[in-house]
Amino acid sequence: MQKYLLTIIVGLGLTASGGYLLVAKPFSAAQTKQSSVVFNFPEYHHVYIEQKNVDAYLKTGEFPEGTVIVKELVRVLNPTFPDGSRTEPSGRGYFNGAYNGIDMSIKDSTRFAKTNGWGFYTYGHHPLPYAKTSAERPVAECAGCHLANVAKTDMTWIQFYPILRDKDPK
Repeated sequence: MQKYLLTIIVGLGLTASGGYLLVAKPFSAAQTKQSSVVFNFPEYHHVYIEQKNVDAYLKTGEFPEGTVIVKELVRVLNPTFPDGSRTEPSGRGYFNGAYNGIDMSIKDSTRFAKTNGWGFYTYGHHPLPYAKTSAERPVAECAGCHLANVAKTDMTWIQFYPILRDKDPK
């Protein structure tokens, strides 16, 4: 089983990285308890895909071989209301807090034939620091949910990615 070194993240915040496009910032729907407040949206998922692969998806409805998708997990900033929101000068809402994990998926139809052509990796679902390498995750940990729910959209949750969802790819 090959391990992958996550070298595309230099510092954090891939938005400034040349070639990668932030395609979504959806909330995670798992319920959690943080700072003695229970709420349903503990983190943002910042999802990054190279621009050329987004363009290919928009043309064909499939990502090309070699596509890498990076999901950066970021906690909601210290909530002050029971629903997990808080008030800032810009208004009441949910704001990015501490980094809380990083995942990566890679499209390689030969290597990952049993999981519809995608391999799934995690470098930690916890605050920094993260692991420097990751082995492919077991099907029950990642691919199983993708197979059951998004196999028809090239194993990706495009319904949460406006750039991909709102344009008919074909």
